[in-house]
Amino acid sequence: MKIYTYAKCDTCRKAVKWLQARGIPFTEIPIREQPPSKAELRRMLSVYQGDLKRLFNTSGGDYRELKLGEKLPTMSEAEAIDLLASNGNLVKRPFLLTEKAGLVGFREAEWEALLD
Repeated sequence: MKIYTYAKCDTCRKAVKWLQARGIPFTEIPIREQPPSKAELRRMLSVYQGDLKRLFNTSGGDYRELKLGEKLPTMSEAEAIDLLASNGNLVKRPFLLTEKAGLVGFREAEWEALLD
């Protein structure tokens, strides 16, 4: 299991603590330095039934600076995946991938349903 995180993100730290408290093994990857691959992003996109916006960190500065709120609705899936794969700041975090599933963000109830 992989979890992409940002060290200064409180939600990411909560997610990691949650995993550690339950003894769930994982590999932590710094999302800014090593964004998820295009294949991982496509896998996560299928989890969210093609809802591209779910994969974006819509509250982030890069999202606002690039005016993605306006551009995303007209962007192709390939363009959005390319953008996410090239800039980890744009990816919603934490970004968790298991063998069969995935989650973005940290909602304890969702994580419990998937992992407990």
